[in-house]
Amino acid sequence: MPDPAAFPARPYDLVKEFTIALVAVAVLTAALAALFSSPDVEPVTLASWSRAAGADFTATAVAELGGTSGTAEYGPPYNDTPGAAQKIGPFSPQNAVGVHIPVDTAEDFVIRPLTDAPETPAVRAALAAWNAAPAALRQAWTKAYSDALAAAPGGAPARAASGAYGPVPLLTARLLELARSGALDGQLQADGRFYQTDYTRPLLFLSDGTHLESLARAEHLGGDQWGMMNETGNFPGQAWLWLYTFWYQIEPFKSSGNADALIWALMALLSLGLLLVPFLPGVRSLPRWTRVHRLIWRSWYRTQEATASPGRRPEDRPGQTP
Repeated sequence: MPDPAAFPARPYDLVKEFTIALVAVAVLTAALAALFSSPDVEPVTLASWSRAAGADFTATAVAELGGTSGTAEYGPPYNDTPGAAQKIGPFSPQNAVGVHIPVDTAEDFVIRPLTDAPETPAVRAALAAWNAAPAALRQAWTKAYSDALAAAPGGAPARAASGAYGPVPLLTARLLELARSGALDGQLQADGRFYQTDYTRPLLFLSDGTHLESLARAEHLGGDQWGMMNETGNFPGQAWLWLYTFWYQIEPFKSSGNADALIWALMALLSLGLLLVPFLPGVRSLPRWTRVHRLIWRSWYRTQEATASPGRRPEDRPGQTP
């Protein structure tokens, strides 16, 4: 075994090395955070939405009751709306997975929360009228009230014209009160477990309105704005998502109704190609052709070339590896 004393030695200040590394990393972290950090905004809840944009909340609640919201017409995994699923050619990943998170927007977002909450006789009567009405009459009520809200100044329910809306105005007005009190957030999260961590239904309800999108666009997070954001904290954003979001900005994905499915398939193909780089002829030889390794290990090659035999490359010498 070689004697350690036989090897050359030089002074090394470990404390100095640690201090330099610590300061360099701290400065670099602060600079990157200042340039690429995400704003630490307050969470958007049903309560904050209903207080900030009550008209939008009410219009969305009417759409949930009528089954015309984005969630109601989304297809799997929430419901089995015909023709809603995206496809990759003839294959539909949504249909293949099926409905495994069933969501009935009228029942889950409006009727059940109102039924579970302590209500006045008037609200209980409105719920009974809704439950007793046939589907066609419910659709007529919600469509008429939705049209009236769209025509009202500012979409305000109080300024909507009178009409045959059935119990819909009373139900949505009471739901707005529940949301503003904060109770609706808890009701939509309740799943019978001790820890309530499933935010699927509140998020779906939020996404069906326009308030959440307006907040996102204000932070440059719209689908055509290239924005990316961490869930919380002032740290560098999810820059690794740039390639995924890039495809949404160009054709044919930009105008395709199957953009999500097509981009998912493309990214899966690109990821598979990255995994198979060591096995793809030509691609796996690029490092050898470009000889980047000689640049990375230039000090080693410089030393070896000084002692190598004439006409013989260092990497050709037996037992020598960089």
